[in-house]
Amino acid sequence: MKKQFDHEGATKQSPIIGDSRIERTVSRPKVPLTCSWIVSVITFVLTAPVAFIVFCFSGDNNSPNRDVQTPLLYLASPLIFLVLPIVAQITYLCRLYRAAKWIAIGAITLCGLAAGICVLELTAPPRFGAPIGLAASADRTFAQSALYTFTTLADTAGIGSTDGTGSAAEFHYPTGVAVDGAGNVYVADTYIETIRKVTPAGEIMTLAGLAGSWGSADGTGSAARFHQPDGVAVDSAGNVYVADRVNSTIRKVTPAGVVTTLAGLAGSYGSKDGTGSAAEFFFPTGIAVDSAGVVYVADSHNNTIRKVTPAGVVTMLAGLAGVNGTNVGKGSTDGTGSAALFDNPTGVAVDSAGNVYVADSNNNTIRKVTPTGVVTTLAGLACRSGSADGTGSAARFSYPTGIAVDSVGNIYVGDNQNNTIRKVTAAGVVTTLRRGGK
Repeated sequence: MKKQFDHEGATKQSPIIGDSRIERTVSRPKVPLTCSWIVSVITFVLTAPVAFIVFCFSGDNNSPNRDVQTPLLYLASPLIFLVLPIVAQITYLCRLYRAAKWIAIGAITLCGLAAGICVLELTAPPRFGAPIGLAASADRTFAQSALYTFTTLADTAGIGSTDGTGSAAEFHYPTGVAVDGAGNVYVADTYIETIRKVTPAGEIMTLAGLAGSWGSADGTGSAARFHQPDGVAVDSAGNVYVADRVNSTIRKVTPAGVVTTLAGLAGSYGSKDGTGSAAEFFFPTGIAVDSAGVVYVADSHNNTIRKVTPAGVVTMLAGLAGVNGTNVGKGSTDGTGSAALFDNPTGVAVDSAGNVYVADSNNNTIRKVTPTGVVTTLAGLACRSGSADGTGSAARFSYPTGIAVDSVGNIYVGDNQNNTIRKVTAAGVVTTLRRGGK
């Protein structure tokens, strides 16, 4: 080192070119900076497909009213992992070497955690994403085994209306499902405006309705029209009953695809009891049918449970029809007939004794309605959401929707916002069968 004097006469040390101490001081940030770039790019590559999967299968994406910014929000989010190394690089170029080093180390740590989570996500077993519809097989014997195996019957190639086998077929926001005695699954393909049939071999065909064409016409096969069909149920003869939500009607589809309107009048919204077109519904969603061919309907916007005979005679089983846009008729009160209150019931199932089980969605509860209209709360606590297992009011749900019942009285619930399938015994004991996630 050579001594030099500054303009004030003080001595100062002037480094000789090649001094190893100065080189180490300058070059030290380069290693973590380079590593941060490598790790960030790897994390971006891992998170991009995860973001794409979340976007494609999220409820928001399936909604026709989704914000146009949603795709950007999901698909551009992995770019955030490139921000820290860019900041570190800029800091390094500004000769703030210590800051650059720690920013780069922070980027490595953050990206390492994110990459680990994404690897777990991509290698995780199949899960549920906001389950809506649920059905028990016609013999209802599946629940007698303590071991539950979850498999995919139809995993589609994308959004659309293509018929085919397995992944060659397409759906667009399927909601209601029902199973007949032969193991055929019937699906309300809501945004395609059709009723689809899936054989046990995974072959998918359109039973009724015309893809992308909505209306209320009765007819056979593609000559019939629906408007956002929701719940479906199937009787012992193979007839499919449809809660045609926006039309506010109850439709019947024979095994040959002949569609008729059993009750309600398309475009006429209300809560009138009556026969056939003299009756009114208001956006019905859930539907179930018993062994005698009697249909039970979750009349969601009326906050009531309706009963429809094979002749199309509609009566109120439980609940009080409210006034649209108000809280009149909404509530969680147990009671008989109109003394009981619901809040947006969406799913219904009926057991062999004629008891109706209701997914009371906004109340986050599972309700039971006897054949005489006596309503009790079987599980969950009104206005309290969560995911806790437990008995009766100690259990928690978060917007339950689909519901099914087996031959021994166990109830199965599609717990929509928890992305889980829950089991509720006749005594109200709630357990979680399968957890899920987007």
